[in-house]
Amino acid sequence: MPRQPRLDLACIPQHVVQRGNDRQPCFFTDVDRVRYLQDLREISMREGCNVHAYVLMTNHVHLLMTPAASGQIARVMQSLGRRYVRYINDRYRRTGTLWEGRYKSSLVDRETYLLHCYRYIELNPVRARMTADPLDYAWSSHAHNAFGHDDPLIHPHPVYLALGRTDEERYNAYRTLAMENLSQNHLDAIREHLQRQHALGSDRFRSAIEAQLSRRAGPAKIGRPRKVPQGE
Repeated sequence: MPRQPRLDLACIPQHVVQRGNDRQPCFFTDVDRVRYLQDLREISMREGCNVHAYVLMTNHVHLLMTPAASGQIARVMQSLGRRYVRYINDRYRRTGTLWEGRYKSSLVDRETYLLHCYRYIELNPVRARMTADPLDYAWSSHAHNAFGHDDPLIHPHPVYLALGRTDEERYNAYRTLAMENLSQNHLDAIREHLQRQHALGSDRFRSAIEAQLSRRAGPAKIGRPRKVPQGE
């Protein structure tokens, strides 16, 4: 049975995760992380995708992006994945795959879940007990979104911009949000919908997606999601 295409619509944010093959590392030094982010910036700009949040973990990557047109995120991930694998194989004189199959993605309802996904992504190192303070983790967008540190990769989403009238108001508001732990229900919902590649949001949001794509975008109702592995 052929696999269904991903849910993909212009101007709808997507939460994307790509894992290392067999959960093995995909970054070995900080030089690798710098190279990945440089390539991501170049390719996302070329394709017309805005990156709002990211985190580079040892063996996987989370991205929050909005495409200007359908198909752009797929092209970003394909180009980025191939270029980065060539770089890693050349640098470390290795062969074979680096990534675990296709990336996974979930459309995100900007009205109900977008800022939850910002926080889910940037607080990943805290949940993984790699740091107690997300600001101390250098390989995420938290320093930019919460403190205004320069990060040319990031394009703020209008929902983020609505947190305040000035940059300082937005940083303060976002820091306050980041200090609040996501509920277990929110964590489970984000993980479950990403794993199943369903649209994450209200019933109204999913119905609108289904009407545009003429296919199911998720379960008819959101119950309590089944448990999935934590720390990602």
